[in-house]
Amino acid sequence: METIMSLFRLLPFKFVFVSLLFSLLHAVLCKVCRAPKLSGHGPPSYPAIGCLISFYKNRTRLLDWYTELLAESATNTIVVNRLGARRTIVTANSENVEYMLKTNFNNFPKGKPFTEILGDFLGYGIFNVDGELWRMQRKLASHAFSTNSLRESLMSTLEEEVENQLLPLLESLAETSRVVDLQDLLRRLAFNMICKVSLGVDRCCFDPSLPVSPLSKAFDVASEICAKRGAAPLFLVWKVKKWLGVGSEKRLKDAVEEVHAYVEEIIRDKKKKIDERGQNCGEDLLSRLILAGHDGELIRDMAISFIMAGRDTTSAAMTWLFWLLSCHPVIEQELLKEIENKEERLLDYESLKELKLLKASLCESMRLYPPVAWDSKHAMADDKLPDGTLVQAGDRVTYFPYGMGRMEALWGKDWSEFRPSRWFLEPSYHGGSLKKVSPFKFPVFQAGPRVCLGKEMAFIQMKYVVASILRRFEIKPVGSDKPVFVPLLTAHMAGGLKVVIQKRDHSR
Repeated sequence: METIMSLFRLLPFKFVFVSLLFSLLHAVLCKVCRAPKLSGHGPPSYPAIGCLISFYKNRTRLLDWYTELLAESATNTIVVNRLGARRTIVTANSENVEYMLKTNFNNFPKGKPFTEILGDFLGYGIFNVDGELWRMQRKLASHAFSTNSLRESLMSTLEEEVENQLLPLLESLAETSRVVDLQDLLRRLAFNMICKVSLGVDRCCFDPSLPVSPLSKAFDVASEICAKRGAAPLFLVWKVKKWLGVGSEKRLKDAVEEVHAYVEEIIRDKKKKIDERGQNCGEDLLSRLILAGHDGELIRDMAISFIMAGRDTTSAAMTWLFWLLSCHPVIEQELLKEIENKEERLLDYESLKELKLLKASLCESMRLYPPVAWDSKHAMADDKLPDGTLVQAGDRVTYFPYGMGRMEALWGKDWSEFRPSRWFLEPSYHGGSLKKVSPFKFPVFQAGPRVCLGKEMAFIQMKYVVASILRRFEIKPVGSDKPVFVPLLTAHMAGGLKVVIQKRDHSR
């Protein structure tokens, strides 16, 4: 055991050896059997090892590599076979996505391989289960999201967090011209929002000069390591590290224990309040779960799932939108006009829904930089996708929102442009109506039976925050480098978005 532990302490050096080994193996294979040319069906593959060499070489740019392969495929679908992983079908074909997520939904559950990767972190929460357990949680959550009380709670929390916390902070930052990470601010805000709406707990640390809360930090660690499990060239590596309790798996275990301890304490406090005050102690989702009589572990796992879903997705979408608007000042000015026209009723739920250009801009931002870059299911039985791709039982089938947003077949030759007008029926968005775009063409909120229950809530939250900031402040990014998109369980901007906040001059 000592020898094995010593070897794992040297893990950073193994990548040099593996890189050299793969390069040598690639040269030999090219010499002996001539590497096959890239086809529309996937990357170059060899007997036994499949596309492991290409996968390893492109491991730091998997999103763009898959997108390039999909764009060259006649069906926008590829098949990936590699040593150490199950056969994977990756698709950016909207008909395939509809077939997976709706038409033959029952044949494409999350599957055991997926739940195994995320099981230590998400347990039996709604995002990591199938079958009756999923249906039960879905029904419970669906009822909670459909109530007027949740909408009222959301608006009340938005007003408190944005008007009383975020905007005064931005005001002070504008006075000092201090550089700040806007992504970090928006993540803290989203974290505060989801904790209050879903758990009913007071807000966490918001001041950027202070460290993030331990719970938020533990979430970051757990999310990152679980995501890297799924993208590992050889799954055996993380499983062995987990068995030995070393490296990233040791850090994951510690992070998950911290998340569990924090959430379980919140649940205990909530139960105590319910016992003292009765059923009228709050309208948050956690109270509903407790009053429904579920066991503590399930309540904990559902709470963790809600935090993960609400914390990073909205903040990521808003971060990329602010950066895109800084590159497109004309669109920013059009947005400002729309917002100022609604200014008197801006905090009203119904008036927020009328901000059509703002919704189109958010959709366009998420088309190019989706909060969840890809999502996988596992086939229960042999099947055939609408484009003719054969699926074998046990195959991992991945639909790919990041790549779909870059497919000419779906969005035209100008897919790379940030153009909110593409979401309107008429070329001009002044007073126009928004298109009804198929959720299978734009599956950033999933689609079909597992469509995101919090979709409407997310749009209201993002509109409120973006509109509140834009009408008072100008956001000026520092530096000219294009940000890097990082796709973990939820995506974010590498290194954050460093900006200077300036008060908006309405006299111009």
